[in-house]
Amino acid sequence: MPVALKKSRIMDDPNLNPGAYALATFHRAENVDDPKVLSNFMEVFEHSPRPVLLPLHPRTVKNARRFGLWKRLSTSNNIKVIDPVGYWDFLILVKNSAFILTDSGGIQEECTSPNIRRKCFVLRTSTERQEAVEAGFAELVGVRPKDILKAVNEWWEKGARVPKRKSPFGDGNAAERSVEQIKNAGYC
Repeated sequence: MPVALKKSRIMDDPNLNPGAYALATFHRAENVDDPKVLSNFMEVFEHSPRPVLLPLHPRTVKNARRFGLWKRLSTSNNIKVIDPVGYWDFLILVKNSAFILTDSGGIQEECTSPNIRRKCFVLRTSTERQEAVEAGFAELVGVRPKDILKAVNEWWEKGARVPKRKSPFGDGNAAERSVEQIKNAGYC
């Protein structure tokens, strides 16, 4: 996060305010290659309690156009489509979001980071990151609009709190500890 804070200028955009948007990402074939699921996600984003910032994967753009959904997606008042962003900018967007809607496994881990700590709604029917779910950072909500919006709105109406628990994936200092161990073992 310290590197991202130095390198990223994404929050210089006057239209991006911390906590004022939900961040959404989805790219899995079972989601973006299915016109029904893609349409479901648009419905969710249109009715989200926070406007949705959507850095769109090229495959998603292609399929939205192919399925006749692009106009709906690109003209919604509650969805702001942007080009894909680099890693540093993405970390800053995650940190400054109100919450996250995603099908990404990596983002489920990153939302638990001590420097980020955001609620993540997992747009899938299963997850390999069960630790994030058990710790309360991630919530598996499926792909049906009714289920997703129910979970998001209930969490939002209850005060939009993130768990106070520690990240189940560590404290973010593993690299420093590893280097210290290598030095202490005399390899450097």
